Amino acid sequence: MGPLLLVLLLALILGGVGFAVHLLWWVALIVLVVWVVGFFARGSGGGRWYRW
Repeated sequence: MGPLLLVLLLALILGGVGFAVHLLWWVALIVLVVWVVGFFARGSGGGRWYRW
């Protein structure tokens, strides 16, 4: 019974990590899009609206 619970726990942890990594990919993609829009949509005088 112990090894079965260990395998189930491992599967839950790996599934959660996979979901978190997938979510982080979407967040990174959104940040990249915002950065590209900010790079091309400069304000007057060439200033940017962020300070990276």
